[in-house]
Amino acid sequence: MAAIDDLIATMAKLRDPDGGCPWDLVQNFQTIKPYTIEEAYEVGDAIDRGDMDDLRGELGDLLFQVVYHAQMASEEDAFAFEDVARAINDKMLARHPHVFGDADARTAAVQTDAWEKQKASERAAKAARDGREPSVLDDVPLALPALMRAEKLGKRAARTGFDWPDVRGVIAKLREELDEIEGALAEGSPEAVQEEVGDLLFACAQLARKAGADAEESLRLANLKFAGRFQAMEAAARAEGSSLSDEDMIRLEARWVAAKAHSHPE
Repeated sequence: MAAIDDLIATMAKLRDPDGGCPWDLVQNFQTIKPYTIEEAYEVGDAIDRGDMDDLRGELGDLLFQVVYHAQMASEEDAFAFEDVARAINDKMLARHPHVFGDADARTAAVQTDAWEKQKASERAAKAARDGREPSVLDDVPLALPALMRAEKLGKRAARTGFDWPDVRGVIAKLREELDEIEGALAEGSPEAVQEEVGDLLFACAQLARKAGADAEESLRLANLKFAGRFQAMEAAARAEGSSLSDEDMIRLEARWVAAKAHSHPE
């Protein structure tokens, strides 16, 4: 594809010691990693907004990150962009034998099960290459947002049977964690409070999983809701010639109730 070839050539020129970009020349995998993560989030934001023009641009930015990492890897004789493309294509062929092979047609549920078995086989093969025993928690990335990773860790562990039988068990666990936070607060130990709050958040992620919700998406929507209501409070205060920082808690609570009512009219 000419467009991909042009992009790869552009990236190679940016990293060329003879006439390349000074900024690009001093980058490495670690310094570029934050931009890669940021671009993925910007793709998600464009999808949420339903902005197809913006999505096209953001996907281009994300593709550039792939090309960037592949260029740096090629400079170390590790791999090139073609190897990246070939590897993912081979993986998709292997994971879809019902499409590209002789396997029978599958329902979505059967395909999901087959997909998980294939990934488990790939994890086992990688562990063998590394000279260690495989874990069901292998390849849950450390770089994921903490709430998302908590949900994925719980989901993986549940495959072994290590899980609550139903959502009521998670709710009981949440109450237990709240009691432990209160105990840590009474002890006056910041370290214990942080640990117990972490346990509570982990349990919240499992509550979302067991209830059929997405923990990260749930929190994202809650953030949007809070921001919208708080900004409505600010706007109402400005309209009255006031500022939230000048008001007492009773007045702030009244504004919050009004903002909630406005966002969810009867």
